[in-house]
Amino acid sequence: MDVDTALRTRGSTRAFLDRPVDRGQVAAILDAARFAPSGTNVQPWQVHVVSGAVRDQVAAEVRHAAVHERDQHKAPFDFYPTTWREPYLGRRRACGWGLYTRLGIAKGDHAAGLAQELRNYSFFDAPVGLFIFIDDDLPVGSWVDLGMFVQSVMLAAQGAGLATCPQYSWTSFHRVVRRILGTPDNLTLVCGIALGHPDPAAAVNGFRPQRLAVDAFTTWHGPEAGT
Repeated sequence: MDVDTALRTRGSTRAFLDRPVDRGQVAAILDAARFAPSGTNVQPWQVHVVSGAVRDQVAAEVRHAAVHERDQHKAPFDFYPTTWREPYLGRRRACGWGLYTRLGIAKGDHAAGLAQELRNYSFFDAPVGLFIFIDDDLPVGSWVDLGMFVQSVMLAAQGAGLATCPQYSWTSFHRVVRRILGTPDNLTLVCGIALGHPDPAAAVNGFRPQRLAVDAFTTWHGPEAGT
């Protein structure tokens, strides 16, 4: 798959097949992603891969915490704005409404919404989960580097015929994840990534939020940029 096709076809997959992904496939994806750029080559990413019994334990304990202990858990950093404003609020709402419409979840159906949220903590049935960590004393530049690494992981997976879903939702339960994985306190859980074979029959996998046209976010400078 060429890079342009991988970029245009990658999406957040929310339904996976019950089909295994072996360690060699995951290692090959990470082997390609490790060439992501980073300032002065610090390579700040740390990855924990879960599958089998460990994956199931993480999923079960975090689902339990999400239902019974939610008020005891909090993400270690703000991923989303604490105060929403336009145009970002409108884009967020359009994405949420579009996804729930595709899932057949009516506005105000809190039970169905919670059930869908909890699917995050089963990696949407993907057989493999990746947890992405960073040292908590690294500055914002290293977080930018980490974002490029995460994108590289997803594109490498796309090129290998697999699908992914980046998941910030895991960070609220970082203490549960870190306890099970035995990671030190100085590592911050940045996100999870579900990895597996997409379910082509699942309607939710057909959802793609609208993307802005180039001229909506680009300002051209200089005569060489003219039409």
